[in-house]
Amino acid sequence: MPAKEYKNRLVAENREQIEEHIRQILRLIGEDVDREGLLDTPARVTRMYEEIFAGYEADFREILGVAFDEKHEELVIVKDIVYYSQCEHHMAPFFGKIHIGYIPSGKIAGLSKFARLVEAVTRRLQVQERITSEIADIIEEVLEPHGCMVVVEGEHLCMCARGVKKPGSKTVTSAVRGLFRKDAAARAEFLALVKE
Repeated sequence: MPAKEYKNRLVAENREQIEEHIRQILRLIGEDVDREGLLDTPARVTRMYEEIFAGYEADFREILGVAFDEKHEELVIVKDIVYYSQCEHHMAPFFGKIHIGYIPSGKIAGLSKFARLVEAVTRRLQVQERITSEIADIIEEVLEPHGCMVVVEGEHLCMCARGVKKPGSKTVTSAVRGLFRKDAAARAEFLALVKE
């Protein structure tokens, strides 16, 4: 989706207040807000917030809502969907890849819908565990598949650049629904195809 589709109307409406708060934060950490390099920083940060927090206005169910009747009842995987999000604990970025698999039960969604769903879910203050569960829950609710599985890999700057400072460490979370809970072979097939 083009970046222009990711504007947060709420941030735009509150632009002046957000810019003033950013200016105050810069002042409070000891910066000179009148120096050349920082003059436009509050406006730049606000524009960035419009984009990275656009998920607050998304209707997750509507994104997958246009489904197609299809008799295909075999595993469908959309893997390596790159995402960027913001940790709700430190407001620091985290990013990685999301892998989605589902076994349709008569309804399929266009493949790009899964990337759009990932964008909508991740463009808000989040935790990786919630991203994983929300994506699986939405797929289960809207498409009603025989089963779905979501694996999220993430590198968290709150862990890499501060605190324990362990760059390169990754967190992996998964959510398993329906048939994948009971069928070890289906889980293994999904995981094997994701690793390829």
